[in-house]
Amino acid sequence: MRIDVVTIFPDFIRQTINHSIIGRACSSEMVTIEACDLRGFTQDKRRTVDDAPYGGGAGMVLKPEPLFLAVESLRSEKSLVVLVSPQGETFTQKKAKELSQKDHLILLCGHYEGFDERVREHLVDEELSIGDYVLTGGEIAALAVIDSTVRLLPGVLGNSDSLSSETFEENLLEYPQFTRPVSFRGWTVPDVLLSGHHEQVAQWRRRQQEEATRLKRPDLWRKYIDSKK
Repeated sequence: MRIDVVTIFPDFIRQTINHSIIGRACSSEMVTIEACDLRGFTQDKRRTVDDAPYGGGAGMVLKPEPLFLAVESLRSEKSLVVLVSPQGETFTQKKAKELSQKDHLILLCGHYEGFDERVREHLVDEELSIGDYVLTGGEIAALAVIDSTVRLLPGVLGNSDSLSSETFEENLLEYPQFTRPVSFRGWTVPDVLLSGHHEQVAQWRRRQQEEATRLKRPDLWRKYIDSKK
């Protein structure tokens, strides 16, 4: 898999990735991740990537020319171009799985007041949002998409079995986890986890998942109930 991140802060992307599990995956050639400097596709001495919006208003808007040139230099028939934007589809674990099946992702990071609308209309394939809040730039959102997607690739995580019991699998939150010591400040590990009875442990964990989801995430609980129907 290859991921290209189009950004005005390529060093931030590179440094963050290099100091993470994703960086080790890159070193092992499980995935290739490159940060593409948007300013390298400008055509003026000042390397201008933004301009004032037509019609007036506060802030600046990312120009279409450098974005189109950057994407066109990277794009192939197998590429999926994703705009990281508050207007996009909410990014979920299901979406991360879909992206992990792609050969090539191109992620566009926004800044200022956003993108020229022609980028959204004529350049990108999808828009993704990591939540209903505003960031100073799209780099953090792009890194979240990269991390949650790349970790699903075979061999990236040491124990692939852990993926099947994670939060959001089957629309359920993860079950509680405990480790040594058995008793800590008077709080003890549930007896069932010490019993060695695998079927009882599995049943207990499923009940805990269902109860936590019902109480904490009623939106997921409704999806879970619907899926069982």
